[in-house]
Amino acid sequence: MKSLDFIILLIPVIILDSCSVRNDKQKETISDQSSVAIVNAERFKLQKTDGCTIVTIIDPWQGADGIEQEYYLVKRGDKSPSSNNNSQIIYVPLKKIICTSTTHLAMITALGMEDAIAGVSGTGLIYDNNILSKVDKGLISDIGYDSGINSELIIKILPDLVMMYGIGGESAGYIAKIRELGIKVMFNADYLETDPLGKAEWIKLFGALFCREEMSDSIYSSIENLYNQTKTNISNNTKGRPLVLLGMPFRDIWYISPGNSYISKLIKDAGGEYLWENTVSDVSLAYGLESIYLQSLKADYWLNIGSVTSKNEISSFDPRFQAIPSFRNGNLFNNNRRITPDGGNDYWESGTLNPHIILKDIASILHPGLFRDYELTYYRKIE
Repeated sequence: MKSLDFIILLIPVIILDSCSVRNDKQKETISDQSSVAIVNAERFKLQKTDGCTIVTIIDPWQGADGIEQEYYLVKRGDKSPSSNNNSQIIYVPLKKIICTSTTHLAMITALGMEDAIAGVSGTGLIYDNNILSKVDKGLISDIGYDSGINSELIIKILPDLVMMYGIGGESAGYIAKIRELGIKVMFNADYLETDPLGKAEWIKLFGALFCREEMSDSIYSSIENLYNQTKTNISNNTKGRPLVLLGMPFRDIWYISPGNSYISKLIKDAGGEYLWENTVSDVSLAYGLESIYLQSLKADYWLNIGSVTSKNEISSFDPRFQAIPSFRNGNLFNNNRRITPDGGNDYWESGTLNPHIILKDIASILHPGLFRDYELTYYRKIE
């Protein structure tokens, strides 16, 4: 390992009414609270008390507004705080966890706690070879997706926690089924963070769950420093902001990330200008194909082009795409350099913990020669 960039890269990744309010007895029991510094993430908070760590997850799925879910992390063997609902109390360090997103795997692996991973949703989406090896050996089980989640398998695993990818909201029936089994569930909203460093900062939550707070703080500080150093270097050594188009249409609809999104900020910090930089939305924006095509004629570069691996795939979707300047000039780059035959993409796995590397990738694309002899990590040129 020759640099911290690659150390970080290669060691990779409840009920609403009962969690939103504490009663007076709880307030008496939990005293001397002190907030743990959360710098860029907006969807969770950590507070240390004299008896536990309080985790607050904020608006953990799209469309959530004003929802806060609270959990008490209690060290094994310590006295639990008073609570009307045992589902709020999680004993740490976790010994077994089920993860429903590969970003969770990367963060747990970065903390050296991959042996605690007992189940995942969709083993075919995993990139990390070590985790895949555990799957092959039967040490990690595939619990399925959403309504197809295997409840009997979860009971057999008996995890300390199911870390839920909160895209459907807690009203989803499969969430209720898991809770009915007496299994603790925590929603993870890292995918909703709009700041690249905010996504990476969720490693602090896993640090609290595995009692590795100092290690998680150190990893995050290194990521933050590297990101900001790279951002400053880009700003000081580039001129002009190339225009950037993102994505591919789904049928006749092109879903556009808004200007306040994670990828928009990455493009801006990399010295580019996203075509929809000035839009603001909590969800993707749906446009007709004709509208996006007219805008795309302005683009200097076309990034994150769905799952395509060749220019022929792009032109076969719509021959008009060949007229887009970025297509004609060969400025096509996709974020699928690190993929498995089954479709696991490391951009969505360890990439969450490596925003500084993604930033460097994008900057080197938009400003060729900025980083001499730099080889792309997550991106590749489409030809």
